Amino acid sequence: MTPHPNYITPQGYAALREEYDHLLGTERPRIVEVVSWAAGNGDRSENGDYLYGRKRMREIDGQLRRLSKKMKDAKIVDPSQQPDKSRVYFGATVIIADEDDNQRTLTIVGNDETNTDQGRIGWGAPLARALRSAAVGDVRRVMLPAGEKEYEVVEISYPAA
Repeated sequence: MTPHPNYITPQGYAALREEYDHLLGTERPRIVEVVSWAAGNGDRSENGDYLYGRKRMREIDGQLRRLSKKMKDAKIVDPSQQPDKSRVYFGATVIIADEDDNQRTLTIVGNDETNTDQGRIGWGAPLARALRSAAVGDVRRVMLPAGEKEYEVVEISYPAA
């Protein structure tokens, strides 16, 4: 049990569900078929299809367990329903500026939805924690691996309902 809720957007939950369904309904049955076929070919100790298939099946089963736990622990939060859109909360898209006036656009999402290439940072990330409850014009300090930085909140937006 984690000390903090595992917040996730509806889109993030749907992506977890889609991956789970694909593994369970497509990938695993395909591997089971290969393993069954390979097992019928005789000596299993030297049968690459059998050995690889069993290994891959264990990996899939482990991933299914992890995804199942994530979905069970998930608390789905729809950012479009946020009552106070003037502050940074879960699901906000925020434009921030550093000391040199370099701007970045970030969307604060669930930790399982993080994708820094798309500007999606996890709710538990240091920068997201520093920005929580900030309003436009607020300056927040955050300790990053490269050192301490200050960011000013330039704009806050939420998806439309």
